[in-house]
Amino acid sequence: MSGAGAGVPVGETVAGPAGEGAGPVGETVAVLADDLIWATRLVGQLRTLGAVPIRAGSADAFAAVLASGAASRAIVDLTARAYDGVAMTGRAAGAGLRVLCVGQHDDRALRTAALAAGAERVDAYRKLFEDGHAVLAAWLGVPLPAPGALAVPAPAGPAEAPPA
Repeated sequence: MSGAGAGVPVGETVAGPAGEGAGPVGETVAVLADDLIWATRLVGQLRTLGAVPIRAGSADAFAAVLASGAASRAIVDLTARAYDGVAMTGRAAGAGLRVLCVGQHDDRALRTAALAAGAERVDAYRKLFEDGHAVLAAWLGVPLPAPGALAVPAPAGPAEAPPA
């Protein structure tokens, strides 16, 4: 079971017009990053593109999201100290998720290992910092919003996976 929401409480929901039809919007993306600044940036960018992010700050929280079947995609920060980014990439890809990784531009060995583990692509931090919305919109297959339309919607549910 994967895709938006999938009936799992760790996913986010947003209210429809006039509060009607509350439910998951967009594709659900697990975000594994132990760096709060990067995690917050990625979650915000995903929200502006209509995706439903689930932030996991640890390997255990990420494993719980994978086991729940709530997400259809994952973004993995490869340079974290709290978990093995390549192993988590392999775990997500093995669970059938489409995986995008982010890492240092000059760490060719790590980038190659992530691709071998099942990542669709590995982007440098700078690329996501400068062109994050465009990169993520292309990866999600959604149109890039017009300039000025990139306000971050407020979450209407839990934005973080519960500790495992």
